[in-house]
Amino acid sequence: MVSMQGTALVTGASSGIGKELATIHAERGGNLVIVARSKESLENLKQDLEKKYPVSVDVIVKDLSLPQAPKEIYEEVKEGGISIDFLINDAGFGGRGEFFERKWELDLAMINVNILALTALTRFFLPDFVKRNSGRILNVSSTAALVPGPLQAVYHGTKAYVTSFSNALAEELNETNITVTALMPGATETQFAKTSGMDKTGMFKRAFSARSVAEDGYNGMMAGKLNVISGLSFAQRLMLAAIPLIPKRLLLRSVRKMTEAK
Repeated sequence: MVSMQGTALVTGASSGIGKELATIHAERGGNLVIVARSKESLENLKQDLEKKYPVSVDVIVKDLSLPQAPKEIYEEVKEGGISIDFLINDAGFGGRGEFFERKWELDLAMINVNILALTALTRFFLPDFVKRNSGRILNVSSTAALVPGPLQAVYHGTKAYVTSFSNALAEELNETNITVTALMPGATETQFAKTSGMDKTGMFKRAFSARSVAEDGYNGMMAGKLNVISGLSFAQRLMLAAIPLIPKRLLLRSVRKMTEAK
């Protein structure tokens, strides 16, 4: 099936922001390659989207915490004769607790998913974009990228990488027709809060819907924006604007307090 909109590859498409991003792309007439660990969730999404919209959806079941997964995804796409026009790196997860007490295997998996998989997929698909001088990349980061995160040291560090990496690539590609956008959500109603333990903190008492954040991110990608901050109240936006003015030690204590379980 030929798509007028182009084909998007979306990681983390089984739930949350990734699922909503995939849905928005289908609503606008775009075909999809959806990637996640849960075959059942992906197949259900495929059936739902193909039933509602005139699009085709391909499913790739992969665990992105495994270093070989990005290359396998790229090879599977190429073998299927699919041309990717939009690369949406949404897959990611967090975790809360003192770094020295947390299981290293969990933090290593977090680094593999949040950094390694995102970087590798971008590296595999970007040469194809450059060759035809077109394409859009959306990397889902977080407002956590803007501050260090006591009790979420690795998570905040990975998201700082995602934003920095995305912005640097955007400048490298400045004279092409390829754009790179970093979506930086605040507290969002997804499985992230529960799996990371953040649902027990005050930070997630007033979370924004995954749909609203996905719409901001998708529209920002289409507009070629550098960064899109979404899912923040007016007060939270003011607080973010004040970050450069706050002494670092005070900032770190404030972030830690917000991250502690209630």
